[in-house]
Amino acid sequence: MEPEGQSAATLAPDIATIEALALAALNRLPAEFRAHLSDIVVRVEDFADDAVLDSMGIDDPFALSGLYQGRPLSEKSSMDSGALPDMIFLYRRPLLDEWAETGVTLEALVTHVLVHEVGHHFGLSDADMHALEELAG
Repeated sequence: MEPEGQSAATLAPDIATIEALALAALNRLPAEFRAHLSDIVVRVEDFADDAVLDSMGIDDPFALSGLYQGRPLSEKSSMDSGALPDMIFLYRRPLLDEWAETGVTLEALVTHVLVHEVGHHFGLSDADMHALEELAG
């Protein structure tokens, strides 16, 4: 139920909306990338937790909009076992702030951050990440 006097169009996008945008961006990636992403877990949270921010030396929780947590494919081995799944975190509140500040569409911003984190999974350079973003855009 919507708060009195507000419609869905006036409320900030919720976690489910950001997650849907992220999953749509993943589905737009080329098949050769998607084939290696089936085990990746995408989670959307309002902010990174204090432990993550502290480990990265970040004081302002609005300064982190996404995070890849795992080992790049190039460092994985068939001998690996018992490891937690690789995860991509997207942080809703920093994304919404950047969206408001830049005027970029929320879909484009979520795609940009998601592709950047996918790039870490593949061990891609910034140039390669930009090329992949063009394909997912």
